[in-house]
Amino acid sequence: MKAPKTHNIYSPEYECMSRDALRELQNERLRRVVKHEYDNVAIYRERMDAKGIKPEDIKTVDDLRYLPFTNKTDLRDTFPFGLLAVPKRDIVRIQGSSGTTGKPIVSGYTENDVEVWTEMVARAIVAAGGGKDDIVQVCYGYGLFTGGLGAHQGATRIGAMTVPMSSGNTQRQILMMKELGSTMLCCTPSYAIYIGETVRDMGLDPKKDLRLKSGCFGAEPWTEEMRQRLEELLDIDACDIYGLTEIAGPGVSFECLEKKGMHVNEDHVIPEIIDPVTEEPLPYGTAGELVFTTITKEGMPMLRYRTHDICVLHDEPCACGRTTVRMGRITGRTDDMLVIRGVNVFPSQIESVLVSVKGVSPFYMLIVDRVHSTDSLEVQVEIEENSFSDTVSALENIRNEISEKVKSVVGISAKITLVSPKSLPRSEGKAKRVIDNRKL
Repeated sequence: MKAPKTHNIYSPEYECMSRDALRELQNERLRRVVKHEYDNVAIYRERMDAKGIKPEDIKTVDDLRYLPFTNKTDLRDTFPFGLLAVPKRDIVRIQGSSGTTGKPIVSGYTENDVEVWTEMVARAIVAAGGGKDDIVQVCYGYGLFTGGLGAHQGATRIGAMTVPMSSGNTQRQILMMKELGSTMLCCTPSYAIYIGETVRDMGLDPKKDLRLKSGCFGAEPWTEEMRQRLEELLDIDACDIYGLTEIAGPGVSFECLEKKGMHVNEDHVIPEIIDPVTEEPLPYGTAGELVFTTITKEGMPMLRYRTHDICVLHDEPCACGRTTVRMGRITGRTDDMLVIRGVNVFPSQIESVLVSVKGVSPFYMLIVDRVHSTDSLEVQVEIEENSFSDTVSALENIRNEISEKVKSVVGISAKITLVSPKSLPRSEGKAKRVIDNRKL
């Protein structure tokens, strides 16, 4: 049973503010955080000084363009505490990114920072139909990664019964889901699809055997087609949620049940879209790189933090009643972009092709190599169970359809390899989609 579109709003005094009142609040908080950063973070003070900018020069959100950017490399270069804006004794939590290469990315949270983050996730869960009577099963990993603890905090804040399952042991997840009567699910979309497939493999009917109605799914890019697949498998409303350790973990933005973009918690973060090459701000409705400025974070504020995520911001009113700007889906990353034979390729482009082809599953792997000084791309994609026994000619038709669509969308040809169901690696966290052998 799907959740009714009740337009639940957790904190309407902020989520439904007039745009003028919100801008005044942002201006006030921006002035305060810029001074806080300048006074307490040496590297950022040096950059402002180099540009001839003082805190008193930043009066409104329109002045953001004059501030220097912050990048992920800054967190690595100053690891672990070089960007702290408060004494270490004021830090009550360290969270870190789920990355596996190079120095880790960590962020220090004060007690107030944890409170703000909890508020943002609570808003997201309520927007997805959650409330005190719900049972929220959290299948994000717990630990340095922000997913598990973030969803846990938000679910607990709204008074819901919270089931801290973490990731893994999928059959046990489903047993608990069935016996406890879990009504909401929080995990990565790829893991949710895997749970849905396992539910079917166990002979269970989501409509009859489970009570799930909706969920918040994030931590990795996913397409509208993946949403449809997930909703069909588990018979739920699947809402997107976005966040990153450097800003505040999940809850920076979230979808309501209208599912027409993710509402940005603009009373806590200011979003911008910039041209990733010229670094100039772009207007609403234009695709570019997403940049965030935190305006209530104390422990490690981020001014003009470049996320490298590509999306669009929309300011049209939403039917749910929220007045905040909405993010479109993340369509790629400037730093995850593959350049193959001179063509810019984002994995999400190929994913959008695959999920549109009948008979294939949303699990795939891109293998990039270089043979005789020429780049090559292989797309490995799983065939669904009911298509695996099809005739050779039927499978060849599927392969040809994928090949033609990939070339049309991406602009280059690729080798398409159809593999048996469930033969590609499954991930209980963020899905690994690319193997680039050119870097080895």
